[in-house]
Amino acid sequence: MHCLSAGVESVLFPAMQAHPAVLTNGRGMYKRALAEFVIAGCMFFAKDIARLRASQARGVWDPYYMQELAGRTMAIVGYGEIGQATAALAHAFGMRVLACRRRPELSRDDPNVERVVGDADRREIIAQADYVVAAAPDAPGATGLIGAAEFAVMKPTAVLINVGRGPTLDEGELVSALRAGRIRGAALDVYVTEPLPAGHPLYGLDNVLLSPHCADRVEGWLDHAMSVFLDNHARFLAGEPLRNVVDKKAGY
Repeated sequence: MHCLSAGVESVLFPAMQAHPAVLTNGRGMYKRALAEFVIAGCMFFAKDIARLRASQARGVWDPYYMQELAGRTMAIVGYGEIGQATAALAHAFGMRVLACRRRPELSRDDPNVERVVGDADRREIIAQADYVVAAAPDAPGATGLIGAAEFAVMKPTAVLINVGRGPTLDEGELVSALRAGRIRGAALDVYVTEPLPAGHPLYGLDNVLLSPHCADRVEGWLDHAMSVFLDNHARFLAGEPLRNVVDKKAGY
């Protein structure tokens, strides 16, 4: 069985988990597009694009100091293929990159990251970050990965960017942090409930950039996604090892 998306939570029902059938997914097909969205979110706040648009709409000349991404720190929570693609772009911009993953030893030699930690040190790197990127899958143990304790240690100037899965964030705590100004802002592509319900408090916050879960919808995205299935279909018929085999117990 193959899932076109990277997230497999919709097909990991109990019977599928118990069945010996191999499950594969589209892991890695969307990493570049999502990494670019992360950088777009960083730039949105670093250059204060909302202020530029507002000044333009008012027809006023309003110069101000912008920020550079160079020298800023990014902490990536969930350092799989999306996180790694994001780190490569952030490194190219001159950013300092820290990362957190369940098995940090897998990324010890990554040239784009200054430090890779395990889950126990997650808050330590979040506390240092100007941009906190959530790129974790919706897997057992990842729900609420960034919640009250994580928001409490973030800098008041920090920006949270989520391109993983909605449930990895505690949305209530996020809204509270944004409303109280405990963090600078957020750029979100995924949510706990999708579509985001009408009247949701995130719609009314001016320090949030919302994307309707379409950051991976780039030209040719479906062709790329199908290419993995077609390749695996040929491998399956030939009795060869499959790509992107999912660990059904781990959930990714």
